[in-house]
Amino acid sequence: MNITVELPQLPAVRQIYAWERCEKEGIGLEQLRFPEELLYSPTHEWVRVEGNRAIIGITDYAQSELGDVTYLELPKVGDAVEAGQPFGVIESVKADEELFAPVSGTVVAVNQNAVDHPEIVNNDPYGEGWLIVVEMNDPGELKSLMTAEQYRQMLEREGAI
Repeated sequence: MNITVELPQLPAVRQIYAWERCEKEGIGLEQLRFPEELLYSPTHEWVRVEGNRAIIGITDYAQSELGDVTYLELPKVGDAVEAGQPFGVIESVKADEELFAPVSGTVVAVNQNAVDHPEIVNNDPYGEGWLIVVEMNDPGELKSLMTAEQYRQMLEREGAI
């Protein structure tokens, strides 16, 4: 006689998070992702450029170091941000850290879903976990940011990976 037992399923996002977390903890930090199409700051923020807009979030490395993100304080739409200056705060079970703007400009969007569900920053730092969108004042500032390879090399030099 065959008995079928239906196991409860975790929501898809939680399943992905659990898998990624196991990968990171079981294999090590060398498995972190550094998407090639993004630019990176030395303070571990990333930028995806779309026209004159910069979508900004924190890197996979940063979220892994922070641990479970529990709170985000982000600017409001219309606020000005300045490259190299704090624009918000991210809190986790391990630490509270300032978030630094990689470019200057005006905030045109804030990820309210990430504010309401900060764990999404851990689950999908380069996708659903984006933080703000900035209309850039000076796209030339992008030249001061790193490519994925340069960011990885910085982490290696610092002994982080």
